[in-house]
Amino acid sequence: MYFLTGWPRRLLCPLRSEEEPFHVQPSSQRFYFAVLSETQLSIWFSRPSVLIVSYIESAKAATQFGFYQKAEWKPDDSMIAVATANGYILLFDVLGGGDDKYLYEPVYPKGSPRVKVTPGYKEEQCAPALSLEMKKPVDLEAPITSLQSLQEDLLVCTADGYLHVLHWDGLGSNGRKAICLTTIPFSLDLQSARGGPSPDLEGVHIRCMEYCVTLDGFAVVLSDGRLGFITPLTNTITADQLQGVWAADVTDGTCVAVNNKYRLMAFGCASGSVLVYMIDTATGSMQLSHKLELTPKHYPDIYNKTGAVKLICWSPDYSVTMVTWECGGLSLWSVFGAHLICTLGEDFAYRSDGTKKEPIKISSMSWGAEGYHLWVIPIKQEKKKQEEQEEVEEMETPPHPTLQAGILQFHFIKSALTVNPCTSNQEQVLLHGEDRLYLTCGDPSQVNNPSDTHPHTHVHPHDGSPLHHPPNPDSSLSQGLSTLLGHKHWHVVQIHSTYLESNWPIRFAAIDTVGQCMAVAGRRGFAHYSLFTRKWKLFGNITQEQNMTVTGGLAWWKDFVVVACYNYTDQQEQLRLYQRSANLDNAFASVTKLQSDTLLLNVFRDMVILFRADCTICLYSLERRNDSPHPTASVELLQEVSMSRYIPHPALVVSVTLTSVRTETGITLKPPQQACMAESIMLNLAGQLIMLQRDRSGPQVREKETSANSKKLLQFCPPVVLAQCVENVWTTCRSNRKKRHLLEALWLSCGEAGMKVWLPLFPRDHRKPHSFLSRRIMLPFHINIYPLAVLFEDALVLGASNETVLYDGLQGPSEPLEALFPYCTVERTSQIYLHHILRQLLVRNLGEQALMLAQSCASLPYFPHVMELMVHVVLEEEATSREPIPDPLLPTVAKFITEFPLFLQTIVHCARKTEYALWNYLFAAVGNPKDLFEECLMAQDLDTAASYLIILQNMEVPAVSRQHATLLFNTALEQGKWDLCRHMIRFLKAIGSGEMDTPPPTPTTQEPSSSSGGFEFFRNRSISLSQSADAIATGKFNLQKTFSMPSGPSVKGREVDCAENMYIDLMLWRHARHLLEQVRLRDLGCFSAQLGFELIGWLCRERNRVARVEDFVSALKRLHKDFLWPFPVIPVGSISSPLKNGRCRPALSTRLLKSQSADSLLNSDMDTGPLQADNTSHSWLDRLEDRAKDMDTASSAHSNQHSPQTHDAFLSLLTNKVEEYSVGSATDLTETSSVVDGDWMMVDENSSTLSLSQAELEHISMELANKGPHKSQVQLRYLLHVFMEAGCLEWCVVIGLILRDANVIKQVICFLDSPEVPQETVQSIRNGLLAVDSWVSTNCLGYKPFLSLIQPQLQDLMEAAVEAVQPEAFQPTSQSSKLGGSEGPGGAAAPRAEDIRGVAAPLGLALPSLEPPGGFPRPPSEDCPPEQTEEQREEEGGTYDCTLS
Repeated sequence: MYFLTGWPRRLLCPLRSEEEPFHVQPSSQRFYFAVLSETQLSIWFSRPSVLIVSYIESAKAATQFGFYQKAEWKPDDSMIAVATANGYILLFDVLGGGDDKYLYEPVYPKGSPRVKVTPGYKEEQCAPALSLEMKKPVDLEAPITSLQSLQEDLLVCTADGYLHVLHWDGLGSNGRKAICLTTIPFSLDLQSARGGPSPDLEGVHIRCMEYCVTLDGFAVVLSDGRLGFITPLTNTITADQLQGVWAADVTDGTCVAVNNKYRLMAFGCASGSVLVYMIDTATGSMQLSHKLELTPKHYPDIYNKTGAVKLICWSPDYSVTMVTWECGGLSLWSVFGAHLICTLGEDFAYRSDGTKKEPIKISSMSWGAEGYHLWVIPIKQEKKKQEEQEEVEEMETPPHPTLQAGILQFHFIKSALTVNPCTSNQEQVLLHGEDRLYLTCGDPSQVNNPSDTHPHTHVHPHDGSPLHHPPNPDSSLSQGLSTLLGHKHWHVVQIHSTYLESNWPIRFAAIDTVGQCMAVAGRRGFAHYSLFTRKWKLFGNITQEQNMTVTGGLAWWKDFVVVACYNYTDQQEQLRLYQRSANLDNAFASVTKLQSDTLLLNVFRDMVILFRADCTICLYSLERRNDSPHPTASVELLQEVSMSRYIPHPALVVSVTLTSVRTETGITLKPPQQACMAESIMLNLAGQLIMLQRDRSGPQVREKETSANSKKLLQFCPPVVLAQCVENVWTTCRSNRKKRHLLEALWLSCGEAGMKVWLPLFPRDHRKPHSFLSRRIMLPFHINIYPLAVLFEDALVLGASNETVLYDGLQGPSEPLEALFPYCTVERTSQIYLHHILRQLLVRNLGEQALMLAQSCASLPYFPHVMELMVHVVLEEEATSREPIPDPLLPTVAKFITEFPLFLQTIVHCARKTEYALWNYLFAAVGNPKDLFEECLMAQDLDTAASYLIILQNMEVPAVSRQHATLLFNTALEQGKWDLCRHMIRFLKAIGSGEMDTPPPTPTTQEPSSSSGGFEFFRNRSISLSQSADAIATGKFNLQKTFSMPSGPSVKGREVDCAENMYIDLMLWRHARHLLEQVRLRDLGCFSAQLGFELIGWLCRERNRVARVEDFVSALKRLHKDFLWPFPVIPVGSISSPLKNGRCRPALSTRLLKSQSADSLLNSDMDTGPLQADNTSHSWLDRLEDRAKDMDTASSAHSNQHSPQTHDAFLSLLTNKVEEYSVGSATDLTETSSVVDGDWMMVDENSSTLSLSQAELEHISMELANKGPHKSQVQLRYLLHVFMEAGCLEWCVVIGLILRDANVIKQVICFLDSPEVPQETVQSIRNGLLAVDSWVSTNCLGYKPFLSLIQPQLQDLMEAAVEAVQPEAFQPTSQSSKLGGSEGPGGAAAPRAEDIRGVAAPLGLALPSLEPPGGFPRPPSEDCPPEQTEEQREEEGGTYDCTLS
């Protein structure tokens, strides 16, 4: 409603004085403020806030009259009455200085376009020069306790128990009456018989009094603390015509303030609470409406230490009240008790280091014009502090040695609803400060348009906010919703300064339904702004602007501004419509004359509803006309409804709204038709919501609706009261068949009582409604924010809240204001309300309605959150209740949630966010967690199942949780949910070791790699290699290693873990076996890489068991399918191709490999320092995938700076690393034409001997067509390396076939001669290759060229010529590295390498040492285990053979 903003401002009095000001009193329009000190009366102007005139009493007069105490203005601002300590009333005339006398004037630069045409136009923006003249004083001969101004009279209460009525003008003895308090009869209500004078009022006087116009009486606080209300029975105030009413049982009253708009009287009490009373219209007694008090929940330190209430001050629009106490502080409440701000807690009361601040004590306060400022005078006890502060001020302004202590001005921004309630049918929040507007909407391009963002675009949603992410243009949410909720900052629009200068203060503001156009109206005229153009439109003719003043508010209808205004020239009320795009000029306005003053205005579809000062409601129809060059609107009166019988005073009507809401929901009418029609009028009469429905009781309802030309509208029934204590009403004129509950409901904000919704109840499936079922139901619910707008379809309430920022930079002996008060900001908030409504419906056994409502909202993004909240709130209430609950709601809520697929998630998320003590209560209602876990597994919802596992682990014995964890682990393995698998391994280990104090986090999202199915070998790859290297025993093939997760604790010294690890390993082995049996190599690779599974070690053990290949042909087919690898095709010209014997291809690929790989290796090896295992595994292959982008540049530069010999050195080292994934990797990488061009260029640079013919190019393109994706190739090469290391030769043959790599086949066939290889393996490979050969001949001729290429090797195999091969050829040499420094890589490995390379040496490709110039700081054995080096050197030897065959 009202929100504090910024820091308070201090106004310093320029006159030297020792006196402190202690009282401030505003004039009726609040443009002038009378400020009293002991012998001085000053008048301040509001904008600019400057001192205009000061009257200082002479010392002689001061001793006669005593010090000044109180002041009161005459209603027309022409006089001021001042009460003094010795019982005198001093009257001052306030005299204007004439037309041309101004104290302050604006000065414009030369050539300024501001023109002054209208007389009197200038005075609006200048501070006038006034003077004060004292008239004859009136001596009342008793201390004065209270002053109250009426139209022509001044009421003065004195301490001797009298009430004096003085005339403002004729202040002789004849114009004065004195009424003794004891002569006024008091009773508890006006119905009880009027007795004589009250004897118990002897010696009692009125301490405080205020007149209420709309109740026509005086609220009084008596000196003994009793509260009363005195009514004059006739128009004149005479002793025998007054009647008093008591408030029962109150004896500690201190002060009073009345609210004229809502007919409320707020009495402050010595206890610190404020009692708000209303007058019961039937009996005339005083009834307590509500209390305003600080709650121990929010203010535990101070709620009972505030002292008595010092002052109560209603805002000018009566929508909020400010309260201060004896101990200090300010607190703001809405009219019906919603608490908005208090300066006794949080940042107002504490510094950032936690020390407590002294609250500011206040002697007087008053609201400024339109409630934008609160003028506050701090109390005299602050004098010392103030003086210290003045010292700081004096540094800046040295000429004034004794500046008078200041007045504080607090700044507020307020909701447009407070004065212009017609904005309540829009789904935007609009706040206005004195010179700017705050909007929630922004513009439609805001999400995508960076120029629209404001400096403070930090995104941090409110706790209650359902969306925990910034707005994303691609999100599934509607654009509007994401802009409304995604961030907390406002769209701030500065009001045009030219308009503001002459028309301050802004009285009304309105926004259109789309949130793109704003209009504001100040003292005269109005202006409007468009977010599309970012421009203000002002009246071109200032005379037109100054000749109208907006009286009843303004609203938008389509692209017209609808204004209810008073025209000074014609002296008449008018309804005007101005088109948005036309110039702002009366020439383009459509004007309708009105009978009497308009107080309120609202728009519903194409109708305008006005409420006039004669208590009449008028309905007008609007129609857009495009006949003239500028569109105009025609206005036609439809209906007038007189409400004078029901409304005691027109000022009591807070808002008037047309709605389509009816009590019978769509039985006589079809729903769409009903939603479109203006069915009823809602009138907020001083907080009572009154509904007038159309009278459809007549028999001719049908024909009236069908005849379109019939203009006659139905009459309205007598009014019905729907609700009490209503502050705001929201309803919409839109209709949506899917969300009828929400769109046809009526939303009310009721202060401290929270919100209420008047919800329609629909029969299900068009069945006949039950006769006993009411058509609508009023449901109350509490929310944590002050509601400012309702998003009907999105089931959200939007609001705003005050936030504070501490600024402690200036702490010292004297704290400036900035350190005394935090900086206040206003933040947007939003809250879900759906769970409250569903719960209320379930409480009332309206489950069917709740289900229909919930299903209509199930698509909302925060619907799961709604369900969780509902369970959580009910669970907390019932499980922590001290008394047994006779009819618990939780089982009903649980049953309700089972209707939705979110049931399992909702329950487990709610349980995880609730303390353990409440779990038994929860699961007693919703079901056994074991059953829910099994349901999750059946529904394949593994993440939710994992959450249930944590609950089982806390509620059941370890054996049960292990059993369920095993189930889940196996399922996760099967589905490839690697993240979850890692969590489960940790979980299972922890169950065994009792480490499970904190449950592991439930995985929420899988890593992208696991969904795409790509291996992330490189995360744990080098771990698998190096671990196996360390653990290789001295035997030839028996790799043994107990492996565990890399993240787990080390195995040594933890015997407890052995059983657990063994248990997990068994499961992992079983899964690996299962994958291998099903020929799912790709899944096996993913599994190994993601879980750090020791694949080589396991394959060594399983080499002769599960790691055999039963059917080579089906394995080959399966690999083609899994790795998306195309079956090869025969090129058309293959018969005559010069490459058919395969002589040229390897040479080419080797060349390409050489040139490209040099830079890949350089880059990968030049990382300084020894890499961690993880890094090594990522570095080289990941880089290689990106290498294609910069390959040509890097490699050509590289080739220019090194000699050909260097290239050969690179080649030898490269194959250590690259052979495992690509012999022809450069060729594989040339998939984009630009890269191919670069490569060929590079080859030409490096080697002039190699020239390519057309046929060779064709062949290379065919090669590319026969290759699968690069990623698959990397994966296959890696698997080949793994199987080769583990000695699974059959699989090596299959992968060699799919890669069509002759070297692999050749190498394997060489190994088959080794005595280490069992005979059945040799037999299996021979049979497998024969089967492949026969399958190729019939089904896949593309493999034919490759098979003919390896024909010699196959021939050798078939003949099974057994040649003696040294056993070391296949022996994993890592044992040498394990045996310590004696042998090392130079021992066993070096000679073997020489043997192999001996073939190539005579051919002129001599290989220099392993560290070429500019080369490598680390020996290769660090990067890959020696066994790998060994085998790859063998392969390399093969490469050379092949090249030169």
